[in-house]
Amino acid sequence: MRGHDWINTCLPDELIVEIFRHLDSKSTRDACSLVCHRWLDLERLSRTTLRIGATGNPDLSVKLLARRFHNVKAIHIDERLSISIPVQFGRRRGSDHSVPTLKLHSEKGVSEDGHFESNSLSDAGLSALGDGFPRLEKLSLIWCSTVSSLGLMSLAYKCSFLMSLDLQGCYVGDRGLAAVGKCCKQLEDLNLRFCEGVTDTGLVELAQGCGKSLKSLGVAACAKITHISLEAVSSYCKSLETLSLDSECMHNGGILSVAQGCPSLKVLRLQCINVTDDALIAVGTHCLSLELLALNSFQRFTDKGLRAIGNGCKKLKNLSLSDCYFLSDKGLEAIATGCRELTHLEVNGCHNIGTIGLEAIGRSCLRLTELALLYCQRIGNHALLEIGKGCKFLQALHLVDCSSIGDDAICSIARGCRNLKKLHIRRCYEIGNKGIIAIGENCKSLTDLSLRFCDRVGDEALIAIGQGCSLQHLNVSGCHLIGDAGIIAIARGCPVLSYLDVSVLQNLGDMAMAELGEGCPLLKEIVLSHCRQITDVGLAHLVKNCTMLESCHVVYCPGITAAGVATVVSSCANIKKVLVEKWKVSERTKRRAGSVISYLCVDL
Repeated sequence: MRGHDWINTCLPDELIVEIFRHLDSKSTRDACSLVCHRWLDLERLSRTTLRIGATGNPDLSVKLLARRFHNVKAIHIDERLSISIPVQFGRRRGSDHSVPTLKLHSEKGVSEDGHFESNSLSDAGLSALGDGFPRLEKLSLIWCSTVSSLGLMSLAYKCSFLMSLDLQGCYVGDRGLAAVGKCCKQLEDLNLRFCEGVTDTGLVELAQGCGKSLKSLGVAACAKITHISLEAVSSYCKSLETLSLDSECMHNGGILSVAQGCPSLKVLRLQCINVTDDALIAVGTHCLSLELLALNSFQRFTDKGLRAIGNGCKKLKNLSLSDCYFLSDKGLEAIATGCRELTHLEVNGCHNIGTIGLEAIGRSCLRLTELALLYCQRIGNHALLEIGKGCKFLQALHLVDCSSIGDDAICSIARGCRNLKKLHIRRCYEIGNKGIIAIGENCKSLTDLSLRFCDRVGDEALIAIGQGCSLQHLNVSGCHLIGDAGIIAIARGCPVLSYLDVSVLQNLGDMAMAELGEGCPLLKEIVLSHCRQITDVGLAHLVKNCTMLESCHVVYCPGITAAGVATVVSSCANIKKVLVEKWKVSERTKRRAGSVISYLCVDL
């Protein structure tokens, strides 16, 4: 029957709700909610997660959202996000009933006419959140600086099912943490990064209250938290699996206690300049289930500690070493010998680690899937020759400022690691066309390629990539030898390309833009800044067929004028961001799409 609503007639509520849960974007869900009143109500019932910006009166936003969404279990509030909730309400059209004003205490208070003036979530807003979402399981309060212990106490008493709590940058105190420990007996994940008001008293009481369920704890820049807190964690949090600790005040005692008292520890991230080898020896001795270890900015840590990790932590899969100046090849050799299950390795700024240590990794850690070498001047070609021979499962390689690594190393990776999917290289000036051509000929699964400021890479390399790989992500910013020929090869060979950065390519022109428009219809983000040869003509050809474009950067492109900017705005229905000089935006374009225009320098 023409015009009959078969969907609403035949499908039960449960099935429609299940369909809504499989929608992959908020915009699609919002569009479905506008179809009819039934779909609006069902979409609200299916919504389990909310993200709220703590600007534009988040207190009122919480109250309004609580009326509409009743099954929400996860809420993310971040002062860095923005929303557009109106703060002034009059009478509803066609009704004598006005929206009730909320008598909440906030940072700036309430004006005489009852309107909110606060830009930040307050204790009253946090209390309203507890009232509106009593079955909340996950809450993130990122840099909500006006929230205090009073609000956290109110929330804890009302949300006893809370399992994850992120208080990064919130100035809560000990009473708030104590209330969480008392009321939230199912809490598993707690983040206290930059919570300057918390002391040992609060964390000890929390550990005593909900330590049995706590599995993950993050502490950073909390100057009043000392080894006393970690001793309490070791006594009451026997199920702790993840500890992230960033403190200049912490010494060996706290780490020793956790290592001895938390045998289930699997993830340990440390940035504590006063921790020595003794602490890591304890970790290697007692934390036999450790799978991830990240060590940052250690000044008093040597190969002795790393050797203990290699001897004891046989299940280690992920190791990150950053600015560990006293580590050498011997420490990495100990890891290679003892931790043969290693899959991820990052070495960043460890100036005494060289080729020998990486060769040992290549010979012993045959399951390695990701390798990152950053600012490693002493690691040369032979290291990656061994990686290429032994690590057949390598999928991602990151190289930054490795001046001793050249084409021979990349050729070895290409021949030996044919499953490579991601290759990121930046400022490695010995790598040129030869190595990248080998990648194109051998690594057919490559989808993500970044070659930033690699002076020796030119069109020949990209032609090989275009012929051999189907890229989704390409960044060749600052590779001045690349011109139209290379990008045209990419356009013809990579039809699923969605991200492209060709900034600072002085030889790139309109012909390449036209080819991209024809060959890459799925392109969503493009960066053209500092491309002096691209004009409005090329930009028009690009956007004609790239209808899915969401972001376009065209700063410092003298050939692109206000007309070109207008073309982008008018041709791309999905455009969300255009970065351009202010003087290139006409008044008409501002009126039409002012919300998507961003300016690098407002005075240009």
